[in-house]
Amino acid sequence: MARFLRYLLPSLADALFVSVLLYLSFRPNLGLLNDGDTGYHVRAGEYILDTFTLPKIDPYSFITPALPWTVHEWLSEVIMAVVHRLSGISGVLVLYSFILAATYYAVVRALKAQGNSALPAVVATIVIIVPSMIHWLARPHLFSLLIIVLWLHILDTYECRKQNRLYLLPLLMLLWVNLHGGFIIGFVILCIYLAGNLLLACIDREAWNNGGLKRTKDYCLILGISMGTALLNPFGWKIFLFPFKLVSDTYLMDHTMEFLSPNFHEQPVFKALILLLILLLAFSRKRPSLIQIGLILLFTNMALYSIRYLPLFALIVVPIMLQHLDFDFGNTLPRVRAFFRKRVETVATVDQMSRGFLWPSAAVLLVIFQLYSGSIVHGFDPKVKAVDAVNFIMREQIPGRMFNNDEIGDLIIYKAHRQYKVFIDGRLDMYGTERLKEYFKVTTFSPGWEDILKKYGCTWIIFDTESQFVRFINSLPEWRLIYSDKRASIFVSNTPQYADLTTRYPGVQLAKIEEEKQKK
Repeated sequence: MARFLRYLLPSLADALFVSVLLYLSFRPNLGLLNDGDTGYHVRAGEYILDTFTLPKIDPYSFITPALPWTVHEWLSEVIMAVVHRLSGISGVLVLYSFILAATYYAVVRALKAQGNSALPAVVATIVIIVPSMIHWLARPHLFSLLIIVLWLHILDTYECRKQNRLYLLPLLMLLWVNLHGGFIIGFVILCIYLAGNLLLACIDREAWNNGGLKRTKDYCLILGISMGTALLNPFGWKIFLFPFKLVSDTYLMDHTMEFLSPNFHEQPVFKALILLLILLLAFSRKRPSLIQIGLILLFTNMALYSIRYLPLFALIVVPIMLQHLDFDFGNTLPRVRAFFRKRVETVATVDQMSRGFLWPSAAVLLVIFQLYSGSIVHGFDPKVKAVDAVNFIMREQIPGRMFNNDEIGDLIIYKAHRQYKVFIDGRLDMYGTERLKEYFKVTTFSPGWEDILKKYGCTWIIFDTESQFVRFINSLPEWRLIYSDKRASIFVSNTPQYADLTTRYPGVQLAKIEEEKQKK
């Protein structure tokens, strides 16, 4: 009976998995759908399923000639499309909720494998979660987070505990390269482990002879095999160029919100982690290894360069910080130290008693049941996204070409790609620097902005209501407002082509009606 009861006792890792999965799956209007890119990923996956081919040129915008498109996340998009066909956008959100829950479950297990007790491992994982939530979005990059945890765990167990599971890395890379462009991080991490061992030949010959040489050879072999499996993708060797092409586009980096550097006024946890990292490295009795120094430098630099990489910084650096919580304070506060040590040991004893995967499995089954029974319903929130405006254009079948922003473009691709083609959307790397410059030339009313609209034949506009662009357009007699709510406004050119629309929808009056509704 006691042995059976162990299977009913959840571990702290189980509790964290269940908490993350249920919180993300059941909480309405959560931020996982705050980014419209989810929509075009689903449609891209459906295109692949319908045609059994990868699109080589863009099918969703009216830019001519059609732009070349590298669908480097094709496997993620196919998975999203399959889930979407089975359970709609709610199912896609549940899918990524599961991936996030599995990621942080794996973090706890990896930290415990490093010799940490259950309680510090879970606390450290929560510290990782807090700054990472900024990039919790239902997009393929979440696959990368999970694979990075597994990738690092395999390397760490070999480097520090001589458990050789390196043969799994090429298999992981085969999946990773087809799931998300973050696969290049795997090679960078592997090269850091390789370089850390190579340097032993110069600075510590004893360590080099006692394992450094062998590990170097093994890392070189796995690096070569992993590069070979990475070539097993629809784009061959060209896939290696895509991440570098992306980050080398300085205009894109400087004009895309998620690639900008973090604002420490908005990210106090990130600032606290950097300060704590400095303190730990200064006062810890343990010296960081060459590999740890390399990882800290790389991912701190990445996080300072772009807020997009903040989850990676937390995922890589916090476990290193946990290993350096080792101070020599002598007999300072002995009772406090004894109190916490006893509690940690008690929790660890109870945690070790748990067996199996009963509670995570039960949580997954519960979520699936609730999803198919209709109790879990998610979608793009009309209070956040231009859902009502897109429904309006679908109903009215507005003729001509639109000018729109990227977030609304994503939503239109998801909801109305059979009726409309967009000016721009979230695939900014595909549109390229020149088209981004044209887009910003229009939205900032730089000299010649009207010529850009004429060049692309844009005769109506759908854009964020609260933007300066909409306020300015609303003052021009050349454009007539036909729809407005808090999220988006729609203008048509003041031409006979749209006479019927402007008669049926006097936009100024409609905007006032909407304003009165909000007041009530």
